[in-house]
Amino acid sequence: MGRGKIVIRRIDNSTSRQVTFSKRKSGLLKKAKELSILCDAEVGLIVFSSTGRLYDYANTSVKSVIDRFSKLREEHHQLLNPTSEVKFWQREAASLRQQLRHLEECHRQLMGQELSGLKAKDLQNLERQLEMSLKGVRTKKNQIFDDEIKELNQKGNLIHQENIELYNKLDLIGKENEGLQKKIYEARDVNRGNKTFQPPYSISNAHDLHAPIHLQLSQPHIQTQPGPGLKKDEVPAKAIKLGLQLH
Repeated sequence: MGRGKIVIRRIDNSTSRQVTFSKRKSGLLKKAKELSILCDAEVGLIVFSSTGRLYDYANTSVKSVIDRFSKLREEHHQLLNPTSEVKFWQREAASLRQQLRHLEECHRQLMGQELSGLKAKDLQNLERQLEMSLKGVRTKKNQIFDDEIKELNQKGNLIHQENIELYNKLDLIGKENEGLQKKIYEARDVNRGNKTFQPPYSISNAHDLHAPIHLQLSQPHIQTQPGPGLKKDEVPAKAIKLGLQLH
């Protein structure tokens, strides 16, 4: 069963009214705080109870919220009245000049100038601001140095790897050169051995050792003088000489 609708009207019972006020006031303050955090809004809340007790909340300060509200309300009324526009801008210019003088004074104090009018507490606050600023500067500087050191280390590792690869390539080329030189020396030794080697016999045609050799039969030479006991036309077998010419 759903919750019944509550009629929004004054609670007559004082006890019930006080309990309801306490609950609703706590919820309202909680919602105001959540609104300022979630939405990054400047929130100011002022509540007076029926007994005159004050309850307030502001994420900055109640005074700054009230001043801002009053200023904006006044500006709104002035913009609606054209005759007061000049005075409004005059006040804005005076306010900006005052802020500029204050900033210039703070800058000179941060630079260590015009400190004679400051009290001990003001000097302590100034010193604290300078220490915080110096700490932030040193932190940023150390971060930049760390990033540069990491980058240099990475470059050094890459260069080291490249050097190792080049050294391996040079070593491989050196081994290949040694193998080629060894083959050249072996070929030279073989050539020298072939030159110094003399065969037990050789055939020469008086022109070129490597020229082809041709064998050709010539006409047989027959002796015309017959031997004793033979007729004139008879030729002994031993008297026929076969001619062999080498070309």
